[in-house]
Amino acid sequence: MTWKLDSDRPIYAQLLEQIQMQIVSGQYPSGSKLPSVRELAAHAGVNPNTMQKALAELERVGLIQTMRTAGRFVTEDTLLIQNIRQSLAREQLAGFFQNMRQLGYQKEEILSFLKATYEEG
Repeated sequence: MTWKLDSDRPIYAQLLEQIQMQIVSGQYPSGSKLPSVRELAAHAGVNPNTMQKALAELERVGLIQTMRTAGRFVTEDTLLIQNIRQSLAREQLAGFFQNMRQLGYQKEEILSFLKATYEEG
């Protein structure tokens, strides 16, 4: 995966969001082992302490679990993963609908536009 980081927001928050997205999209399936902090940090081009901060937050919300000598694993709580996935989708849709309303679209126009765009592929 290519890590997309910008300077507008804290790096650890962007790392957290991207790893969270990898988990909810199935790139890191439920129960799978994550690469080490150093491996993830090297791949993302960030300081290991920054990566550790992002992983600690993911552990706090329950998406990952640390097994002392075995490393970090994605939770096996598929309901939690599904709930977070739906929450992220709702956030995306809320932003989309807000932008469409700012463009002057009404509810029926937005739905029609969505359907037509989806059918176009």
